[in-house]
Amino acid sequence: MVNNGDSDSPRLLETVSRAFEIFEALQRLDGAGVTELATELDMSKSSVYNYLRTLEEGRFAVRSGDTYRLSYRFLHIGEYVRGCSQVYRHGAEELDVLAYETGRYAHLATEQHGLGVNLYKSKGQEAIGRQYQQSKLQRPDYLHYSATGKAMLAFMPAERVDWILDEYGLVKRTANTVTDRDALLSELETVREDGYAVNREEEIEGIRAVGAPIRTPDGEVLGSVSISGPAHRIQTPEYQSQMVGAITDAANRIEVNINTASKQGDFPSFDH
Repeated sequence: MVNNGDSDSPRLLETVSRAFEIFEALQRLDGAGVTELATELDMSKSSVYNYLRTLEEGRFAVRSGDTYRLSYRFLHIGEYVRGCSQVYRHGAEELDVLAYETGRYAHLATEQHGLGVNLYKSKGQEAIGRQYQQSKLQRPDYLHYSATGKAMLAFMPAERVDWILDEYGLVKRTANTVTDRDALLSELETVREDGYAVNREEEIEGIRAVGAPIRTPDGEVLGSVSISGPAHRIQTPEYQSQMVGAITDAANRIEVNINTASKQGDFPSFDH
């Protein structure tokens, strides 16, 4: 076991931490052999082999020749975790409607550990960038350069926003990414006033997006929804206004779905 240096913190199991590192490396490398993993993680080949055989025995990894990959067991775990999200359960169908009505890519996201988690994406008839958008379902995102991320940041408590910015900084993705903290905080204030956020080609050149938060009746941020498309279309005032109306309506419907589901048990019963 290893200790993180804080006497008040729990001791961490080194073997478990190493197993997580191997999971992440197998995902990052899209599968790997013993030698490649040992080099990647600065571990001995024998240790890597023992971990991989243990994971294979537990059906968390599969081997083809000399290459190990993550197994479909993670797919089942992932679907279970996603299904536990009320944002996903009550938002996926609304997202399909949003994508159909706008013809664009619609995105449903939430936040965990200070990063954006893409829960679901739906493709409209005129949507572009399918491969990139689908790959986003397999990894977390920084919050400061996406419409979904900024929509969530704007309505979080100030101390939570400060922690996220301190922890991850403001990574630059394009020439348009906001990397000045004061400028971002000023933009988030505007998002709170307007009720929606805009990604102005800050994640990918040529793609703009409009996003709105999904919140509880008392204001807690649960997630967000957005639409993305070609910058030359979404940046026009008339089109952006239409997109804002579409996403805020979708966000409101999801909020109502979540709120009504939570109230289903709040009725009197003849059993008492």
